[in-house]
Amino acid sequence: MTRPSTHILRLLSWGRTLARHGALRGIERDPNTPPQIRRLVRLARFGTFQPREPDYAGAFQAIGPAAIKLGQTLATRPDIVGDSAAHNLLSLQDSLPPVPFAAIKREIEASFAKPVEALFASIEETPVGAASIAQVHRAVTTDGRTVAVKVLRPGIREKFGADIQTYEWAAAHLEGLGGEPARLRPRLVIANFKRWTLRELDLRREAASASELAEKMQAEAGYRVPGIDWDRTNGRVMTIDWIDGIKISETEALRAAGHDLPRLAERLVLTFLKQAISLGYFHADMHQGNLFVQEGGTIAAIDFGIMGRIDRRARLWLAEILYGLTTGNYRRVAEIHFEAQYVPSYHSVDEFATALRAVGEPTRGRPVSELSVGQMLDSLFAITREFDMQTQPHLLLLQKTMVMVEGLATQLDPQINMWNVAAPYVREWIRDELGPEAAIADRLRKDAQTLLGLPDLVRRIEEKFPPKGGAPDAPPLPEVELVWDKRGERRWPGYLIAALAGGGALWAAQALGWL
Repeated sequence: MTRPSTHILRLLSWGRTLARHGALRGIERDPNTPPQIRRLVRLARFGTFQPREPDYAGAFQAIGPAAIKLGQTLATRPDIVGDSAAHNLLSLQDSLPPVPFAAIKREIEASFAKPVEALFASIEETPVGAASIAQVHRAVTTDGRTVAVKVLRPGIREKFGADIQTYEWAAAHLEGLGGEPARLRPRLVIANFKRWTLRELDLRREAASASELAEKMQAEAGYRVPGIDWDRTNGRVMTIDWIDGIKISETEALRAAGHDLPRLAERLVLTFLKQAISLGYFHADMHQGNLFVQEGGTIAAIDFGIMGRIDRRARLWLAEILYGLTTGNYRRVAEIHFEAQYVPSYHSVDEFATALRAVGEPTRGRPVSELSVGQMLDSLFAITREFDMQTQPHLLLLQKTMVMVEGLATQLDPQINMWNVAAPYVREWIRDELGPEAAIADRLRKDAQTLLGLPDLVRRIEEKFPPKGGAPDAPPLPEVELVWDKRGERRWPGYLIAALAGGGALWAAQALGWL
């Protein structure tokens, strides 16, 4: 187990990097920041020269691979990091200098226990992309197919594992302070981040995700998922069909190729809604580097390391919330939040409906160029604090992806109105799911499930289980012994001394130009 002194030294080192980029200024000035954290921030920034404008993306990029992924997660949480930081983090590029091809070749050969030549007739040494977790090379298989070969960076699993342990340790101490930090549930945020990251570090999981999405979307015209070469895929290497096309962000090239950009923008939005609302399974990393446009306007997706899932009940609530916001039925939107137990019952439904109206009315009927979904989400985050609404981690990926889709759709068509595009689709889906025929079928299914579930229900009543709300059960969180619980032990002074000594050493190293 990693010692607390190691966690403290890591946090001080990261804090110094954040301070040099001005990224701690917002935390220090936020009135909701606990005084203990404010003091640590002051220690971390002592002796640094900070830029006029904070560069959060640059700070996370400088810290390393795990921080890049964490920064992308925090980009969806303006309630934690603030509006300006969240906006800046959206520009965080998941790219690092490539690993030398000799090391990549060794990884491929070690994972398959055979020479590269037995798998590929040729493989380009210069990667087509190098991200924090893996890099991709173009290759030709021994049977003549052109493919993309994704290979994990050597040692990346160990590096992520060590950093995530420190994230867990820090989140437990932050939540242990109570108050606003406890409401934001940082431990659960890190637990979800850990789960998403571990999936990305197993390329078999990514391959399975791509295969599942392809199966679910096979009837959807104008959308393509590349096929998986399972014979050349394992936990550290994934081989998929090569995608030829134009990046969806290259609007001039798309226009020159004769593509209808407004139609592409609408297809992008509807494809996302199909996945999120109808299927409950969506590509959650839809940034500009992961989407290509092929002949005929087909959108081809790559990189399936991050996928989102939403169960049927949550999708019904989500669809009604979206439709209620588009039609101005704020009372129904408020009721759903209470039914899902997102908002505690001691608050007023009517007051919450009025707060939602203040957020929703400015967005209706306007193009994204004037007012965006992202801005609406920021406003929604602002009212969650007033109504004691806890973070819903199962919706974080959805929020992040909505912002990404909105940004790409706006590039393609600055006049697109996300609500006008979404409303007919959501209305039809609600009708199909909540209409008379669906209600009868749902009732039959539920009655059968109820009969089969009676024994379990009796056990739940006997054990006094509370009713389940709108959010899924929280995953088991790691046990973390808090430093202040050690005050009665002799080790406590040692941790304090280690923190002060580490801070002094880091400050001295920077003053001498070693860092």
